[in-house]
Amino acid sequence: MTASILTVDDSASIRLTTKIALSNAGYTVTEAVDGADGLAKAKAGRFDIIVTDLNMPNMNGLTMIEELRKLPAHMGVPIIFLTTESDAALKSQAKAAGATGWLTKPFDPETLVKIVRKVLGR
Repeated sequence: MTASILTVDDSASIRLTTKIALSNAGYTVTEAVDGADGLAKAKAGRFDIIVTDLNMPNMNGLTMIEELRKLPAHMGVPIIFLTTESDAALKSQAKAAGATGWLTKPFDPETLVKIVRKVLGR
């Protein structure tokens, strides 16, 4: 069975690039347009991994992770940040909130797929 991935980003072009890369690698991808949408979709479904941006309207990625980690069903779901931010303090905040990893934009789609495979172990 293929892994199910939730991607959360306010940029349509990033969502498309991410979806193409992950779909071509055999994953099922669901898209969300911001943290609030991502939180709602995560609560409504089951995902093996979440890939999220940090800076988004309505709810940022950090707040979304904090909210997800409060829910027992989402405590162990790996979450990868895919963001333009590279500040060490933000990375520490993200890790404390429950992020599993960090990939900086612009990104190589093959690198994203490799990270997802490594985190999922498949």
